[in-house]
Amino acid sequence: MTLPPQEWLIAPGSGSPLVTRIAAEKVGWEHLNMVVLRLSREQPFELTIGQYEYAMVILSGRCNIKTSRGDYDNIGRRENVFAGMPYALYLPPNTEFKIEALTEQVEIAACWTGVAQSRNPRLIKPTDVTLDIVGGGTATRQINTIIPPGDASQHLVVMETYTPSGSWSTYPPHKHDTHRNDPNGKLVEANLEEICYFKFDRPNGYAIQRIYTLDEEIDQTFVVYSDDSIVIPRGYHTLVSAHGYSTYSLHVLAGSARAVAASDDPAYAWVRQTWTQKDPRLPIVDHGMEPLA
Repeated sequence: MTLPPQEWLIAPGSGSPLVTRIAAEKVGWEHLNMVVLRLSREQPFELTIGQYEYAMVILSGRCNIKTSRGDYDNIGRRENVFAGMPYALYLPPNTEFKIEALTEQVEIAACWTGVAQSRNPRLIKPTDVTLDIVGGGTATRQINTIIPPGDASQHLVVMETYTPSGSWSTYPPHKHDTHRNDPNGKLVEANLEEICYFKFDRPNGYAIQRIYTLDEEIDQTFVVYSDDSIVIPRGYHTLVSAHGYSTYSLHVLAGSARAVAASDDPAYAWVRQTWTQKDPRLPIVDHGMEPLA
């Protein structure tokens, strides 16, 4: 069963500690799964990973994560995703772990995909995360790469994007739904599944996400609010942040290659040639925001 395009917006649930759950079998794709957990001090969370690689991004709060492959104590610092760079933890298959909140609340996004081999666990600190300002003009965005292609993981790619008020993200629209090489054998587009999870810098914030194909088989426009998720099995996609609100989006990807190779919509590719400068409002967060203690 494949999730129809009109259902690619996943609203948060009302349960606790599970805020969001996206299962590969429900979407109808092969690789990606994701949950968002919101834990209190009195509410630990335990799990044994199966034959999956597993990555956790601490969205807010501090916690201990005890695992069968080592313990990671007092990780996470930022009060929210607009207050600093992320901590993350990568775990290999067949690992047992337990999360214990150290603050009144800790919020964690976890994603996983099946793998055939095992790699070493890795704690990713804010200083390990690369920060890039890409695009230009009102299509400038900040990308924090937490797990780049083929780094700590076999298949998972994990990034955060910040889009300032009134600006566009992933513009020109791009897609990554067909694995293609150029005549010289260089990869020009990978077939990647993608999940996006959203937050905003103040209440009532929203963004508008469009996903479409050139044959018009798919043409969906969604209004996304804090804690909403979007799944992108295929199609060109782009997003604009409402005026007055900055958008945070967590992106997790996996698919046919260890590369984030995408193709622009040719109708809008010309826009790149008009960019003369970056948006001076970026970065929204940076490494200097990490507390000293």
